[in-house]
Amino acid sequence: MPSAKILEQKQARVNEIADKFGKAVSGVLVKYQGITVEDDTKLRAELRAAGVEYAVIKNSLINLACEKVGFDGLKPYLEGMNAVAVSYEDPIAPAKILKKYAEKIETFEIRAGFLDGAVVDASVVGELADIPPKEVLIAKLMGSLMSPLYGLAVGLQAIVDKGDLTPVEKEEAAPAEEAAPAEEAAPAEEAAPAEEPAAE
Repeated sequence: MPSAKILEQKQARVNEIADKFGKAVSGVLVKYQGITVEDDTKLRAELRAAGVEYAVIKNSLINLACEKVGFDGLKPYLEGMNAVAVSYEDPIAPAKILKKYAEKIETFEIRAGFLDGAVVDASVVGELADIPPKEVLIAKLMGSLMSPLYGLAVGLQAIVDKGDLTPVEKEEAAPAEEAAPAEEAAPAEEAAPAEEPAAE
């Protein structure tokens, strides 16, 4: 029978794993089998660079942690040796990186995952992995917003260059005419000469 100290350490580890599951925006459970040391080193480096925590964890500990956070849907996949990757900021990163290695190594397979507190199966993890990175999505959005404005600007410039403006548009485009100078006041009429008195 395990000593009280060992049980205490085990419980602390379960609490740690459950805390990570609870705080993570996403996580992926993979069957950790058949990966070479070289590929494993590269995989861990990629995950670390993306801010993803990754570790091989005993199924018994994962099972207990799942009970604490309500991830019972992961329990059916807890067979053989498993590794878990969790991300606290980018929900796509774990799925994208692990899928690349799962496609390369037949025995290294994605089993399930979780996203925003809900357990998802391997197919959903695969769909998540296929979503373009945030930077690409932002660039596409900006492009779609700018395209109509750019087209409008080009169209207006073409009309201006051809001089194909309606009379109203021409009038609006033309500079305001200078106001005509006020007519000069007519010279005052000369006063008629006073009549000379009649001679007597």
